[in-house]
Amino acid sequence: MTQPETAPVLSFEDFKAEVLNDYKLAVTSRECSLLGRREVLTGKAKFGIFGDGKEVPQIAMAKAFRNGDFRSGYYRDQTFMMAIGQLTPQQFFAGLYGNTDLDQEPMSAGRQMGGHFATHSLNPDGSWKNLTVQKNSSSDISPTAGQMPRLLGLAQASKIYRNVQDIKDATNFSIYGNEIAWGTIGNASTSEGLFFETINAAGVLQVPMVMSVWDDEYGISVHAKYQTTKENISEILKGFQRDEDNKGFEVIRVNGWDYAELITTYEKAAKIAREEHVPVLIHVIQLTQPQGHSTSGSHERYKNAERLQWEAEFDCNVKMREWILSYNLIQKDALDEIEEAIRKEVLEAKKAAWKAYLDPILSEQKELVSFLNATAAASSNKVFVEKLASELSEIKEPIRKDILVTARKALRLLISEENLRGGLANWIKSYSEKTQQRFSSNLHSDSNSNISSITEIKPVYNDASEETDARLVLRDNFDVLLTKYPNTLIFGEDSGNIGDVNQGLEGMQEKYGEFRVSDAGIREATILGQGIGMAMRGLRPIAEIQYLDYLLYAIQIMSDDLATLQYRTKGRQKAPLIIRTRGHRLEGIWHSGSPMGMIINAIRGIHVLVPRNMTKAAGFYNALLQSDEPALLIECLNGYRLKEKMPSNLGEFTTPIGKVETIREGSDITVVSYGSTLRIIEQAAKELSQAGIECEIIDAQSLLPFDLDHDIVKSVAKTNRLIVIDEDVPGGASAYILQQILEEQDAYSYLDSKPQTLAAKAHRPAYGTDGDYFSKPSVEDVYETIYGMMHESNPKKFPPLF
Repeated sequence: MTQPETAPVLSFEDFKAEVLNDYKLAVTSRECSLLGRREVLTGKAKFGIFGDGKEVPQIAMAKAFRNGDFRSGYYRDQTFMMAIGQLTPQQFFAGLYGNTDLDQEPMSAGRQMGGHFATHSLNPDGSWKNLTVQKNSSSDISPTAGQMPRLLGLAQASKIYRNVQDIKDATNFSIYGNEIAWGTIGNASTSEGLFFETINAAGVLQVPMVMSVWDDEYGISVHAKYQTTKENISEILKGFQRDEDNKGFEVIRVNGWDYAELITTYEKAAKIAREEHVPVLIHVIQLTQPQGHSTSGSHERYKNAERLQWEAEFDCNVKMREWILSYNLIQKDALDEIEEAIRKEVLEAKKAAWKAYLDPILSEQKELVSFLNATAAASSNKVFVEKLASELSEIKEPIRKDILVTARKALRLLISEENLRGGLANWIKSYSEKTQQRFSSNLHSDSNSNISSITEIKPVYNDASEETDARLVLRDNFDVLLTKYPNTLIFGEDSGNIGDVNQGLEGMQEKYGEFRVSDAGIREATILGQGIGMAMRGLRPIAEIQYLDYLLYAIQIMSDDLATLQYRTKGRQKAPLIIRTRGHRLEGIWHSGSPMGMIINAIRGIHVLVPRNMTKAAGFYNALLQSDEPALLIECLNGYRLKEKMPSNLGEFTTPIGKVETIREGSDITVVSYGSTLRIIEQAAKELSQAGIECEIIDAQSLLPFDLDHDIVKSVAKTNRLIVIDEDVPGGASAYILQQILEEQDAYSYLDSKPQTLAAKAHRPAYGTDGDYFSKPSVEDVYETIYGMMHESNPKKFPPLF
């Protein structure tokens, strides 16, 4: 266990000025917490979770934090954000109120509850800022320990920038890899598997990461004795301590109320991480939580009198105040005056934040009241319309829901007065569209590099193009991409030394080195986290999950972090990560899954691409590396040894995202599918053709987004019949596809027969060829289902099979 060094000696004047400024900040943050709780209890704010009790260690951490560094933290780090100049008291309260104006509430424009912090990595047009000249915080998420995988990637980016040459625009993201990724977490959340997985991976990778554990001995209301072995996370992580013979962590323990010791500790930790690229764990103990876990409950309910008394005495702000007075840095009366002035400043900040939040809504309220009164004057329902307007005007602190509810109720009163109804209907549509954008924009990139900007380029073949194993198309295309994009990295289980389990990266590590094509441990969540963090720092990682079924280990990270990143920062952060995996048809429960319905409904915000062959897959990689959006790409597990022609324009051709492809023309029925199932459908279509049934087969190619040009409905208009076939469970992706075609494209109006889906059985696929045959759609299943649909429409021409 490493012990912190003695605090440095400062000149008295410098010492005094620094300490007093730090104490003012601690008091300011505490006052925000105290007043914030009251705002929740009055109903102006919906929920509060605050950083009281953690002020002093966060100030110490901020002193060691430099331009270019990144934070990946805990939702109690408000003092730290204030200390690095990225959060004002007024912005703090704007977050509590959920102000949707990004200028007023720069953390998330009201999309996250208070306590979730972020800085802006992007300009308004989606282009990168120079991250080395600012202090950076990756956007927080609520799921405990969910910030840990991303932290690993933010730290690893520094290692890549230090060791990989010729990365374009690297100086906008790193200065020789000197940046530290600073993590914070509550002691109870160290019980999460994501914490241990990340700590282990950081020790293996030896990345510049400083991990602070804020330890107040509780997790919500549950004491540490129910959370952590020995009730002490640094004690049980002693085995990670580095020594002369073994790499590992530097592990430090420090009291959270000791201002001088904290500053020394964080300076030492920063020096180790920044210069040596060694991870550091700082266990900050003896902290308090004066208001309890959140505004949902009081800590008096679960802490005994002795503990409450101890917390009152060892509150970090109280101890710092005592320390200041013991050094005679200022007289008590003067300190009292400073504290009182801060209380008034915070109160004024709160009032300003509430006014900034409420004024635009009051203006919108006034606009509708005026509109309704003018409309009422010409309406036969004048009394009732005026009553609605009066009720709305009497609401002193309205929300936008109040305004729209009133307008929509008034519309019902005008249903028989077309000349009046039209005007109000237009007002409602305009207001709804404008207001909805406050809550729904930026799920995907709006920049000039989003997927819609990518032009389709088809594969080119010439006389020299030979049939080859499909894996070689991927391999040779990756070779071109790694040369073309020096900031591209590929990593995952078996990705490095052996060139991935299916040899799609054969020879790439030998050619490009271990930093760019690398193996990773069996730890899917942190493989994703590596990708997210590195993508947030300007690299273009391709994170490989060996099989689609194993993606479930990482689905929480994908869903809660990556998929929401652009949305929860209103377009001010991005992570254009490509997730590579393989799945669909093989033989067995754990290597042939197609849980697409679960995936697409969990990760809205990430594109989901399902190419039917490796040329299509390569085209997707080529397109994605031109864009700035994240995507999951699922290669067909049984397609690597099938034969495909080698294109001559490797690295250049692109598969369009969100576009379908008709791979067989037909007149009797439209068949929609994707991935490996298409080969089965193509065989069935040949056999159905012999029976006089011509299938039009459409490859969806991507599920998110899906058929942006609405080409499928054009096919249905021709065939008047529709079937969706895939190997997910019933009601999975096939149900989603059917909903898109029937509801989004209005294909129902062209149907002469009931649309159908054909999926796998409800269970996982059993092992072996027979297991596959009796678990997933077969050629015979496809044939008989489609034949049955044709029999229903023309029983004379197509007599029953059974």
